[in-house]
Amino acid sequence: MEAAKWVDKVRINPGNYADSKKFKIIEYSDEQYAAELTRIRQRFAPLVELCKKRGIAMRIGTNHGSLSDRIMNRYGDTPLGMVESALEFARIARDLDYHAFIFSMKSSNPKVMIAAYRLLVARLNEEGADWNYPIHLGVTEAGEGEDARIKSAIGIGSLLADGIGDTIRVSLTEDSIHEIPVAKALIDSVAKGASSENSQRSKVGDQRPEISFDPFSYQRRTTKKLEPEGVQVGGDELVRVVIGKEQHEKIAHKIERMGDYKPEIIFENAGVIEVDPRDDEAIARVNDSAGTELVTIKDGIDLPMIAAFRLLAAKLQSRHPILLKDTLGHPSTSFGMTDFLKTLLIASTNIGSLLCDGIGDAILVQGEQAPAQSLRLSYNILQAAGARIFKTDYVACPSCGRTLFNLQTTTARIKAATLHLKGVKIAIMGCIVNGPGEMADADFGYVGGAPGKVNLYVGKQAVKFNIPEAEAVDRLKDLIREHGKWVEPTPQTTALEAVSS
Repeated sequence: MEAAKWVDKVRINPGNYADSKKFKIIEYSDEQYAAELTRIRQRFAPLVELCKKRGIAMRIGTNHGSLSDRIMNRYGDTPLGMVESALEFARIARDLDYHAFIFSMKSSNPKVMIAAYRLLVARLNEEGADWNYPIHLGVTEAGEGEDARIKSAIGIGSLLADGIGDTIRVSLTEDSIHEIPVAKALIDSVAKGASSENSQRSKVGDQRPEISFDPFSYQRRTTKKLEPEGVQVGGDELVRVVIGKEQHEKIAHKIERMGDYKPEIIFENAGVIEVDPRDDEAIARVNDSAGTELVTIKDGIDLPMIAAFRLLAAKLQSRHPILLKDTLGHPSTSFGMTDFLKTLLIASTNIGSLLCDGIGDAILVQGEQAPAQSLRLSYNILQAAGARIFKTDYVACPSCGRTLFNLQTTTARIKAATLHLKGVKIAIMGCIVNGPGEMADADFGYVGGAPGKVNLYVGKQAVKFNIPEAEAVDRLKDLIREHGKWVEPTPQTTALEAVSS
């Protein structure tokens, strides 16, 4: 209410504006639920009236990590719950003839975020043309460095490529000035793809079959397994990492030192079938074959990446695994992607979007010429998309006025102590507002509880309180040991060093 007297736009979080989150299990009758909505209206209406009087805007921004207990108990911790939470507040605003608002559906999990935004758009379309409000995109608590940029590109980039989104925020656990260049580069990379898609629509023609995936709920495309070069692909196997023969030869001398970043399949040796998804005869030949084939899009065709692979997945019998690519040509001849950030954003958007659709059994990054860097990018995309967890996973919020410790230095200290814990997910939260909820699927949480004090969590449950900040990282290590997920780091050269050299 105070902020709305002075600023041009305010943001409210439906999960905690009128509710508190205590992870309580309460069964609401329809009458009790209606009474709760009346209470929320009484709490929310004064802010709406003030915004309306001053002519300022509002963002109704749902956060996956802070859904109210009421929403959680009726809809669950789901994209549907996120959407319904926002719509409840939007209906109150509309009843008061206030329409200067924008929606957001943020999550640290790109799959959840993508599903929530798609479902929101579908629900707005169902409500009618006068519900066509703007939409703000963001992956919250994305973290820092390359991983955060990849995760942001997967979530934001894929939705922009779908035609969803009017404003964006790239949230980094870094100085805020580093967020804007990433956001601009992401918009530019998707805009180029959208321009290409518009120019190629006539070439796609009427080939718009029903999509092969549920846009509102993740489920991996069902395929049969095959075994190129002794590595199983498809079915319930891990999504595999493919590399070109020429690139493989450049790193053959150090593959044994690359650890978890090793290439698994050489493209030229895998018998991959390359097709133009518009070529029905070529698709029919694959579908009529007796065996199972690894199929991909042919290089050099004039189709946007995401649309091309969705078209392939819709036409190809589901028994055949699909190899995803980030680009359809060599970067130096076709794309000119000399800036690694642009390469990263394009690869993450194209491959990550399709992985979140459930499409893809192997990936090939060919937009990056340096083989070790290409492999690192491949594995990091798989990790960020939740398709293959091979290293420690971090959820870390950006700095804000509520943060109770230095997020950048604290994140660096925690990473230095835990980076070797494969498959462990650690959340680093500056305060308790979004912390307990946003890290609900993390194994362990490090949360600011008071100035200079830290609370430690196991999942949603706080187990250690008011630990002095100087002791908190060591106490976090002790907590991980107590729960049997600690291993001692090895003194050997790390895989990351091998990949970077």
